[in-house]
Amino acid sequence: MRKKYYLLSIILAMFNSIGIAQQKLQVKADSLLTVYSKTEIDSVKCTLLFEISKLYWFTNLSKGIDYGNRSLMLAKKINYNKGIVEGNYSLAYLNLNRGKYYEALEFSNNTLISLKKSKDEYIEAMTYANLGFIYNYLGKVKQAQENCYKAIDLATKLNFLECVAIGFTNLGTIYFWIGNDEESLKNYTHAMDIAKKIKYKLYIAANYHNIAIFKQIDKNWNESTADVKLALKINQEIENKLWEGYNYNSLGSNYLEQGKSVEALQFYLAGLKISHEIEDYSNLSTCLNNIGHLYMRQKNYVLAKKYFDESLSYSIKSNFAIGIPDNYEGLAMLDTTIGNWKSAFANLKLQMLYKDSFVNDENTKKLLQTSMQFEFDAKEALTKAAQEKKDALALKELEKQKLVRNGFVGGFSVVLLFAGVFFAQRNKIKKGKQRSDELLLNILPGEVAEELKSKGSADAKQFDQVTVMFTDFKGFTQISEKLSPSELVAEIHTCFKAFDDIITKFNIEKIKTIGDSYMCAGGLPLTNKTNAIDVVNAALEIQQFMLLHLKQRSAENKEPFEIRIGIHTGPVVAGIVGIKKFAYDIWGDTVNIASRMESSGQPGKINISGSTYELVKDKFNCAHRGKIPAKNKGEIDMYFLERI
Repeated sequence: MRKKYYLLSIILAMFNSIGIAQQKLQVKADSLLTVYSKTEIDSVKCTLLFEISKLYWFTNLSKGIDYGNRSLMLAKKINYNKGIVEGNYSLAYLNLNRGKYYEALEFSNNTLISLKKSKDEYIEAMTYANLGFIYNYLGKVKQAQENCYKAIDLATKLNFLECVAIGFTNLGTIYFWIGNDEESLKNYTHAMDIAKKIKYKLYIAANYHNIAIFKQIDKNWNESTADVKLALKINQEIENKLWEGYNYNSLGSNYLEQGKSVEALQFYLAGLKISHEIEDYSNLSTCLNNIGHLYMRQKNYVLAKKYFDESLSYSIKSNFAIGIPDNYEGLAMLDTTIGNWKSAFANLKLQMLYKDSFVNDENTKKLLQTSMQFEFDAKEALTKAAQEKKDALALKELEKQKLVRNGFVGGFSVVLLFAGVFFAQRNKIKKGKQRSDELLLNILPGEVAEELKSKGSADAKQFDQVTVMFTDFKGFTQISEKLSPSELVAEIHTCFKAFDDIITKFNIEKIKTIGDSYMCAGGLPLTNKTNAIDVVNAALEIQQFMLLHLKQRSAENKEPFEIRIGIHTGPVVAGIVGIKKFAYDIWGDTVNIASRMESSGQPGKINISGSTYELVKDKFNCAHRGKIPAKNKGEIDMYFLERI
């Protein structure tokens, strides 16, 4: 039995000292499996399975999870609590690497529960650091920061500098996502200083990558590219496939921002290939999304949609809280570009439902409060910490545990690099907020948009007095047959753009266009008593515009476009309905009668109903036409509006 333990200790010591770069992974795995096949001690088997699972943390996540599960199942079977801690710890890390954050959260919490029986402060500190990362990417920044400070506090007491660096890097990531670049860079730089001090390549590579982010923000392309390539070189030396994928993705974004699409695509595809091989779903989602944006720039909208859709599927599959809204934003931008407004609105609404809730003033305030409290506590504990460092017995004990500590340090250091990977996403989300609001206001009235943003839905409302206007072009079908498609679209665009400008001046809401028909309404979403006058004034300006436009086309020997305008005032219901391709619309008999006013009018004339006439007769000259038959409405009093 002693011989078996001796052999195990030699192998584990060898692996912890020489590192991944100095021996091929498969040789290590085979050596551990040889020992595993010869031992009859279940607790030793648990430890061996745990060590094998660690070998695959950066190279083959499926294999790592397989061995991690075997280790955990065996540990539970024999009630070996140390093995339960190690199994949960490894599975938390592997799921984190795959972007499966909820699973990683569950295994991390299980690790802390198991640690109550088998105390290991090094694993405890690393698990806090891990939770800091997980909570941040699930949008829970308050919990993320609290766990980072727990990790830093405990690791400082242990003189566990590797974990201290992780904690500060995670804090940099948190500040990065809430847009506080100054604090983010400060924490990343501090983490880099620690990494260089302890000569730990993983941390040096990670922070080269992270600090390059800010050089990208400043458009210092040469230095940012050089830093990421340094990180890539180190990761290749230590055979860190996982982080190679992140480096390639970042280089792709760097070149894309410079307009170098060919180079960008090459790096994105390299990152995509590695992420596929090791099943890193979060980086898969990021690479696919970036490629979608690349094709958007090239106006290849079919391929752009393909990659956006694939990216979204991986984000949802991995519960990638930050990636999901970014995917919907990309789809909304695509639909906007190609003029698919209803689909753009649907995707925009989904983006808002999933958007990064942690970027807000309340979270920023909470972060500041927690940061101040931590700094105060750190000062209070300074004397005690200094005394503990002088304790010779404690130092001796730390030396004994050094091998164990080094075995775990590689674990949750992955938290460092994720911030750099998603540089483009953070900035796109940050820059996209204004674009999102502009797009939403282009689809919905401002008040309805605010209601939708605040509670995720907008209630239908009854309005007692709304004035609805319809316009239509005479003989549009016949004219369209004589014009080329581009000429026809250009003509409609010219007219409708002018109409948009006119109704905006009079605070009238555009409802929709159907072919050559234009519909708008006054008196909603905010009620007013002037809506009939406002709409009639707008109609007169539209009439004047079309008269001048008709003269211009006639002078150019082009097909004439003559317009009919109809107006009616009455009650309507307005709101957003359905679950797909949402649109703000109005319903009721008022809408139908307004449509009849247009169809019962004459080219170049403004035809208004008796109800509208009663509201504007004191300000406008109108000619009574008598009671005119309207389809399905019987006879209605109608008037031609002449002038003010």
